[in-house]
Amino acid sequence: MARKLEKTDIFPALPSTPPDKGALRIEGLRQNNLKNISLTIPHNSITAIVGPSGSGKSSLAFDTLFAEGRWRFMESLSTYTRLFLERMDRPDLDRIQNIRPAIAIEQKNPVRTSRSTVGTATEINDHLRVLLRGPGTSTALTAAYP
Repeated sequence: MARKLEKTDIFPALPSTPPDKGALRIEGLRQNNLKNISLTIPHNSITAIVGPSGSGKSSLAFDTLFAEGRWRFMESLSTYTRLFLERMDRPDLDRIQNIRPAIAIEQKNPVRTSRSTVGTATEINDHLRVLLRGPGTSTALTAAYP
């Protein structure tokens, strides 16, 4: 006989971290086609937002997570600096906890080559190359000239 799936089978418990800092918690999210949902997203891990077309993936990622992260970052800037930034509305939700700064990368890529990546589009490749290059020694080869 088949066992009934429990909530913990689909959404396993978070790793043993303090409950207040180990995850992003959203309660009562009502953004576009998301209707009063609550969820927990663990920190320090890669999380993919997947689902069929129209299920609210972009509403969650861009209209909620990115918008709230950007709004909180903008609140930390001076009033004068905020004059030059684009306004963004806050998401419609009851509560959000432990949100970290967020960046969003547009899917439109101005470089139309087969070798273009997110790293080249955002110019982060150069910074990563400097960060990740191993310690080495430069060697100059000398050639014998007649």
